[in-house]
Order: sequence, then structure tokens, then C-alpha cells
Amino acid sequence: MANVPLFPVTVVGSWPRSNELVRALRRKEAGEDTLADFNALADGEVLACIRAQEQAGVDILSDGEQRRDNFYSFAVDKLNGMQLMKVSELLDYSADRARMEEVLRALDVPAFAIKSPIVVDTITKRQGLALDELAFVKEHTDRAIKIPLPGPYMLTRSGWFEGLSDKAYPTPDDLAKDVVALLREEIIALRDSGCDFIQLDEPTLSQVVFGEETTETFMCAALPNRRDPTDELEMAVRLMNETMDGITGVKTGVHICRGNWSRREDVLLSGNYGPMLPYLVQMNIDQLVLECATPRAGEMAVFKEYSNEKEIGLGVVNPRTDEIEPPEQIVARVKELLEYFTPDKIYLNPDCGFGTFAERNVNTHAVAIEKMRTITEAAQMLRAEFG
Repeated sequence: MANVPLFPVTVVGSWPRSNELVRALRRKEAGEDTLADFNALADGEVLACIRAQEQAGVDILSDGEQRRDNFYSFAVDKLNGMQLMKVSELLDYSADRARMEEVLRALDVPAFAIKSPIVVDTITKRQGLALDELAFVKEHTDRAIKIPLPGPYMLTRSGWFEGLSDKAYPTPDDLAKDVVALLREEIIALRDSGCDFIQLDEPTLSQVVFGEETTETFMCAALPNRRDPTDELEMAVRLMNETMDGITGVKTGVHICRGNWSRREDVLLSGNYGPMLPYLVQMNIDQLVLECATPRAGEMAVFKEYSNEKEIGLGVVNPRTDEIEPPEQIVARVKELLEYFTPDKIYLNPDCGFGTFAERNVNTHAVAIEKMRTITEAAQMLRAEFG
């Protein structure tokens, strides 16, 4: 990785998208605009996102996922055999429509806005998932670059839906074989093209562990067939390790959050990382990128057993609030983790992205900049003390 200081400051991935960009994205999806038309606007938005991160002092930046509808649905544009479907459309295929509608209402999920990439045929690569994004960012910054990708468990479980996917893939495990192969090829290509950090997003694991025993959720419309949480976690570990087997030469992380679709904290998932850590540390990746800025994430003491086993991407600001966390508060939170990890093992980031879903930014461009600036201030204080 390019030179980064102690306590590197980074983002989880997404940045707020402008209304103009969202309208252009919808025109592209509807076939009203060409990809070239869309990119003419998106290029400028990505540049603005890069400059904002640079000005805020971010050491490892992303393109803000400005070209994506959300963190995993963009796969529809890059892979054959997938169809983008609104959660509301999936209701027609749900085994228990009434229950799914009840869950969506309770979770404050915009079912007509959030979309999932559903497998409807054999998946094959149309183009690299994020090679074009990496190439553009590399042209416009000399800082280290993070590329987020949907993790193998996420892409498998969100993509396989009974009644739509089973003609091509009888079971999710059948689909997983092709998902792993495609992700391996992508990760190697990104590494060889100069990517510094590849983050694999697996937010669905939080639902598996902390969610109530519901049939479906917005995060993973295919969970009506979920098994015992232990089986799901073991599947996630297996798929991650099959994906990463033998791949070296690039920093990797797995991102776990508790939901980032609503500013209502009461509808998001709660619980410390204790039940997940025995599985996460088995993953053949360098860093656990974790939501830790809110009380919902529990206490740091759960890391005691796993001291220094992985790097920790520590979530230190809440992307869903207008409050700018004081740098002293962030420093205090980091010092809690320093009881179990050495300074070189800790990276600083928000809990999640600022614009996970295109039509539901959880914050504004201005607030995102200020939250990243306060992380940078905290990092500078920590470097002065521990550097």
C-alpha cells in the first residue's frame, strides 16, 4: 500500500449522491441515457468526492460509489444473468407476503426505492466489477485507494431468490461457486491494477446474528431460506476463504455494519461482536471494518480474546447523525480498543457509508466532510501521543 501514517483515516465506501446524479442514474437504468451520457456527469461527481476526502485529510479514499445504485446492486450492470428488482417487486414472489410487508414497515425500509440484484440466469462477467472505477480514481489522486465489493456471502444470499433463481442454480451453494470464481478474478485484477485496499461488504451477517427470526429483510431478500445462524456464519467463512485462497499482495478487509438505511437508531440492529468474532477471525482477510461508534455496537471488551489477531477498521463516527463528534471523544474510543490492539493495527473510519442507497442518503455532503475532518483531527492527536 502507498505510504499511510499511523491510525490511517479511511472511508467505508459511499458518499452522498446529488439529486442530479440520481436522476441520471435512473435515466440510464431506463435506457433513456447511454452509459457515456451518465459518466459525463458521474465523472465530475467522483472528482468532487475525491477532492472532498482529500481536503478532509482522508488517507485511503474511495470514489464514493457515485456510479452505483447501492453497494451491491451495481453488479447488475457488470454481470450477465442478474436483474435489478425493487424489494416491493419481490413481494410478489415471497412465500409470506404479509409477513414481509410487516417486517419492511417495522424496519422503516423504503421498499419502492431499495433494489436488489436478483439472479435470473447463469451469471457471467460482462466487465470487471470495479476496474473502471479504480482506473478513474487512479488518474485523479496520488493517495491510497479503497475499492468496496459485495462479499461472496452477500452476493450469493442477496442474489438467490426461490422462484426466480432456481432454474439456473438449484440452490444458493450452486450459485456460490460462480460468485467465488468471479470475485477471485476481480480481486486479482484490482490488485494487479494497483488497488491498495479491497473491502468486501458482508452486512447481511449482522442480520443473521442479531436480527429477529424473520423471513426476509431488505438487506437480503433471499433470506426466507436462511438456516441456523451458525450454518450461515460457517458458509460466510467458507466462501470468503475460497475467494481469498492464495491471493496476496493487496490489503483486504470485511465490512460488517448494523444497517444503514434509516436515521432511526431504534430500527437498526444491536448487539456486541462477541457472537461473530469467532467466525470473523477465521476469514483469510487482513482487517475487520466494524461499526463501533454507537452504543448499539456494545463494549470493546469482546475483543480481549482476539487481541491483534486482525487489523480493526474502527467505526468512530455515526454517518446517520448531524452531530459532529468531538475529536476527543474519538480518541477516547480508540484508547478503549488500544487495550487489546497495538496502534499499527487500528484504522479509523465512519461506521458505514454516507450514501449507501442512491435515493436515501443518510447525510449531506457538508456533514460528511466535517465528520471525516474530525476523524482526521483525532488521528493527528493519536499520532502525536503514540507515534
